[in-house]
Amino acid sequence: MYFVTYQYNAFSEGGILTADETRVLPITTIGKLMGLKFPERLIDFIPLATDELLADIKQVMAEHQNLGINLDLVKLLAPIPKPPRNIFCLGKNYADHAKEIKNIPTMGDVPENPIYFSKLPTSVTGPDTVILSHAKATKQIDYEVELAIVIGKEGADIPKEDAEDYIFGYTIANDITARDLQKSILNGTRVNLLTLFVPGPRILHKNDLRIPFDLDITCRVNGEVRQHSKTGRMIFDIPSIISDLSQGMTLLPGDIILTGTPAGVGFALDPPQFLKHGDQIEAEIEKIGVLRNTIE
Repeated sequence: MYFVTYQYNAFSEGGILTADETRVLPITTIGKLMGLKFPERLIDFIPLATDELLADIKQVMAEHQNLGINLDLVKLLAPIPKPPRNIFCLGKNYADHAKEIKNIPTMGDVPENPIYFSKLPTSVTGPDTVILSHAKATKQIDYEVELAIVIGKEGADIPKEDAEDYIFGYTIANDITARDLQKSILNGTRVNLLTLFVPGPRILHKNDLRIPFDLDITCRVNGEVRQHSKTGRMIFDIPSIISDLSQGMTLLPGDIILTGTPAGVGFALDPPQFLKHGDQIEAEIEKIGVLRNTIE
């Protein structure tokens, strides 16, 4: 089951894709068909989405297969356009990527423990949008395809064996990085430039992607494959990330957790190849979809 946030006639709300993935059915419409009132925003629906409710929704959608808005008529937005708090990011979670960037000061070698940082909600943009190059602030804009976890329910001190219970689903993220700003740990907040975090275009519910899984993960620039790996090659797996991050801290529904990027980033190429005006970027993860953007 794929969840999206879309814009139609200047109005945006959450929806669910039909089984053939050609139309989107508003969550509010599904609620009306069930005699219930669902919130318009996907982030407000997420805490309500129990397995029992989703089974009922799937049945209702099967009974009303002709309903919905054609995808050609809507604009897909970031699934959670305005996250209520910072996005959690995990650095160097693929050994091959950790090795390729070891020459960045302060980055070190393959980590023994997870390395976290965050991005501000104001850095979010959506699929098929323009990513600003911020030429006055940085000269080294780089791509990073990542699998993103969307948390489904509140929890703290979560045991690894229970971690999947706290997941709502998964989406793609392109964690656009300003490498020259990243080099100095003192400039940590400066990587939060506008449009440098792209999630989407949809969230695949966890029931359709049970742990453990090993998905193809790819990034293309102007059609050229730059990154290609498997999510099973993460150093710290998804249950470990959720459990570790939740120790002494409460995760909330709608929280987004990035799980790291594989090797092949532009910074590590010889010579380095940073993103430039007009570049077309495609971040793709098997079973989830393709996330496309253009550099301004």
